[in-house]
Amino acid sequence: MNKKDLMELKRRFKKESCTISRMAGCYVDASRQKVLKLNETFLNLDEEEFYKFLDIAKKTMAGTIGNNILELDFPLDEEAVGGKQQFLYGLRASNLDNEELLDRLYDLIIDNYQYIGNYLILVFHDSYDIMSRTSDKMKLDESEEVYEYLLVSICPVALSKPGLGYRKDENRIGARIRDWVVGVPDMGFLFPAFCDSSADIHKVDYFIRDAKDSHPEFVSDVLGCGPRLTATEQKQTFHAIVKKAFGTDEEKCEKALIGVQEVLNDKIDTSEEMTDAQIASVILTNEAVEEALVEQGMDAFVAKKVSETVKETFGDDMPAIANLIDTKALEANAKIKKEQELVKEVNTLKTEIVEKDKQLSEAATYIEDLKTYDVVLRVKPDKASKIKSQILGDQKYLIIPMDANEHVNLNGVNTQI
Repeated sequence: MNKKDLMELKRRFKKESCTISRMAGCYVDASRQKVLKLNETFLNLDEEEFYKFLDIAKKTMAGTIGNNILELDFPLDEEAVGGKQQFLYGLRASNLDNEELLDRLYDLIIDNYQYIGNYLILVFHDSYDIMSRTSDKMKLDESEEVYEYLLVSICPVALSKPGLGYRKDENRIGARIRDWVVGVPDMGFLFPAFCDSSADIHKVDYFIRDAKDSHPEFVSDVLGCGPRLTATEQKQTFHAIVKKAFGTDEEKCEKALIGVQEVLNDKIDTSEEMTDAQIASVILTNEAVEEALVEQGMDAFVAKKVSETVKETFGDDMPAIANLIDTKALEANAKIKKEQELVKEVNTLKTEIVEKDKQLSEAATYIEDLKTYDVVLRVKPDKASKIKSQILGDQKYLIIPMDANEHVNLNGVNTQI
């Protein structure tokens, strides 16, 4: 799934575009008991309920691809009879009209959704006629494919906040009656995945609201897929490895981590405007890790060992470099560097000003001293020893020997004597 696919699908969750046929669900209490089950024709819902449930469906596909929405592959054994993919395939084909299959889904979620409190499981069934398009992306009237899918949402249910309100039956202000309120989706998934405006039955699009925890146990036991880290988890994992490699000095570790990110960030060519897909295609390599670590002063042998640890941690799913960069931290560090450079420049200017003031002061003192003399001479050092005085008549003269090609500056005027 790319951003275009996501936007195309989310446009379905509007009143004028919605074609959701059925919605089933199960309300579960804090003791993991099924309190209520529902199964409704979606378009027959009361208008207010219709919009609220439609909003839940839309928010199940909210967030960033690669962080809140992960595309997961089904292993081959899960596509065999009895596998999770085959189960979801059958549930989709049932149009949510098979209570046994729905109960199996509810039980799978109840057994593996680690949440303390009440929550609501919702299952939406929809069929979307994907229109044919010409080479210039203009829609044609005929349908190219029917994308039939299930959208599952898991929403925490909590008591509304306590407060005061007007109690009409008693005509007084009193404690407001607290209700159990369905919150925004915490987790969910779309089957089959929607890729390049088409169904991919070999994949599922998995949603998590909190990208810091992808709930690998849910992915494995409910969907039957291998775990995959979100971009946030990839960043946290990589940062932890780097900081550990630089020891226990927190300040030193943070400084090294910033430096590593700056080196890696330079691997992304920002000289030209890059698309999200191009940025995501710049994948972390062992060589890039080693280079970044060595530039921060780490021994080359140790850097190689750390890069191997990174490779072992991420395996074949090496992250995009962009996922590892804390842009806010880099911007803050760049700002600090700029401020430090400005302080350095100001201090340099202050030093220069002090030096200039000193030179001017010395020059002023020299000029004042000159006023006490009747004659002031400035000659080259080798000529000073040749200057003599001589009395001619009653007058004393200074005799300065001059060569034929020598010039004299007399009171600021160049001349030959």
